[in-house]
Amino acid sequence: MQVTFGVLGPVVAWDGAGAPIDLRGPKHRAVLARLLVGRGRVVPVDRLVADLWPEPAPGAVGSVRTFVAALRRALEPQRPPREPPRLLVTEGPGYALRVAPDAVDAWRFEDEVAAASTAPPPEAAERLGRALGWWRGPAFAGFDEEPWARVARSRLEQLRLNAVEQWAEARLTAGRAPDVVPDLDAHVAEHPWREEAWRLLALALYRAGRQGDALAVLRRARSMLLEQLGVDPSPRLRRLETDLLRQTDPSAAPGPERVWAETAAAYDRTVAAGSGARLESTVGLLRSLAVTGASGLEAAREQRIAAIAAAEQVGDPDLTARVVGGYDVPAIWTRPDDPAQAARIVTAAERALAALRPGSSEATRARLLATIAVESRGTRARRGPEAAREAERIARRLGDPALLAFALNGVFLQTFHRAGLAPERDRIGAELVALSVRHGLGTFEILGHLVRLQACGALADFAAGDRHAAAADRLAERHDRPLVGVFTRWYRALRLAATEPSAPAAEAAYRDAAAQLAHAGMPGVERGLLPLALLCLRVAHGAPVHVADDTDWGPYTPWARPLVLLGRDRPAEATTALRRAPDPPRDLLFEALWCLTAQAAIALDDRTAMGRARTALTPAVGELAGAGSGMLTVGPVARHLDQLDAALARS
Repeated sequence: MQVTFGVLGPVVAWDGAGAPIDLRGPKHRAVLARLLVGRGRVVPVDRLVADLWPEPAPGAVGSVRTFVAALRRALEPQRPPREPPRLLVTEGPGYALRVAPDAVDAWRFEDEVAAASTAPPPEAAERLGRALGWWRGPAFAGFDEEPWARVARSRLEQLRLNAVEQWAEARLTAGRAPDVVPDLDAHVAEHPWREEAWRLLALALYRAGRQGDALAVLRRARSMLLEQLGVDPSPRLRRLETDLLRQTDPSAAPGPERVWAETAAAYDRTVAAGSGARLESTVGLLRSLAVTGASGLEAAREQRIAAIAAAEQVGDPDLTARVVGGYDVPAIWTRPDDPAQAARIVTAAERALAALRPGSSEATRARLLATIAVESRGTRARRGPEAAREAERIARRLGDPALLAFALNGVFLQTFHRAGLAPERDRIGAELVALSVRHGLGTFEILGHLVRLQACGALADFAAGDRHAAAADRLAERHDRPLVGVFTRWYRALRLAATEPSAPAAEAAYRDAAAQLAHAGMPGVERGLLPLALLCLRVAHGAPVHVADDTDWGPYTPWARPLVLLGRDRPAEATTALRRAPDPPRDLLFEALWCLTAQAAIALDDRTAMGRARTALTPAVGELAGAGSGMLTVGPVARHLDQLDAALARS
């Protein structure tokens, strides 16, 4: 039985039988809490020292080691003296906790809330009630003022407040309005600025037969928002008040949940289990699920592979082709969230292509080719560009707008074979927007604006970029596409970094954008992006490069490491790292990573690396390095080329 940990209240640990473990003194508990904040990542000893003591004494490192040894004895009392610890391990320059995802109450809480978001109301209510019951007080209680705990505390508290409201809504939908009123009344009293809490309380009162009280609650909310914040209630809150004033029961008409349940039941009754029709319907659901938010995107990724495997088992090549190629979810980022899964999908698409019968649909063939183009993005394989061009040719010949939009998505993702291609991508984005407007393809219209937003960033045309960001946001609100805001917020942080002289303001904007990205379900975008953006910001401003030892650079490590080592005054190691760094991948950050390579090469006087960087960057001389990502920039490519030329001219 495993040791478990609690941070939803005071930091505690329980043994396999559920008994509390004696964690000794407050510093021992602080070490454990700091390692739990690290979520399995290594926390260097010097970081632990800095976090535990405002002014460390000379023996602080030894004290940390003493605390760690005591914690190990407490957490694994039966471990033989010479056997390596399994939970609190030494790795590299520090320590890490190696525990299962379900061993920490906060991690279980996050998983349960995510699962509840896609569950039917009764199940959602049960899950959320159970998850909220794990809270024993404020998260990381006792470490309220510690900077290293502040972000984790704040994030968990926001999740808890959201979960309270989701729990109330699930119980309301399940017809338990009277039970919900006391909980929501307390919630509103404690958090009077949360409009959703006021809305749910009014709705619960109305459904409990207390119409007058419901209207009084809405008027209190309006008064508080206007008098104390100077803002009007949200449209959703105003609509509810209008409904109640008209004595219109918001629950009288069949709501989305009821319509969904009845339709799903009818489908189950009439469509045979195991049929191809069910698999094709599943792909349609996955397409919709993928654009609903983080948990939907993650679930769609997981189930897509299962759907393909199930289709292949049926043994119908045309069905398999439709299932593989039917997932035409727009992609804007050039690094897949799961490269191994993307490779499996490409392989499945190639198998389906080879198995198509002579009379199979050309549209089906084009969708398979577009799938190959999209899923092979970020690789150097020749097949991706070939498949994109062939899919585009077929789609244009057939005159199928939706198919052409999907094919153009593949063409866009394969337009990174060299630097300086922002104008070409802008033309693709313009065609996507025009095509989508003519034929009502809302999701691909959003994609077109995001493509143009990226291209405008590279070309430093921020007036046009702002228009495309605003258009993408409007369409996202209209079509309920919450993930679009991740990209537009990063664009605005990039714009600030490129146009304002204040590095602190840009850094704050990047951190805000990263906080929104952290739970968007897009690891291919998220991992390493914030550290890279901050590094690019420092390089662009000519500032020293000083970063924490435990920084996770993700896939950008080979190109960040030489500059990081130079910042630590370790030129020999930086030289080795620079020589080992491969050419950057041909993707949205191609120019940015080459500029980082160029700066390290200049500092180390590596003329070979300088020459390679100059050759790669020259076609993008008129662009902002990295801004074509819509996320970050290292400043004008021309400036880096000038610095390379000056360094190469020195004898």
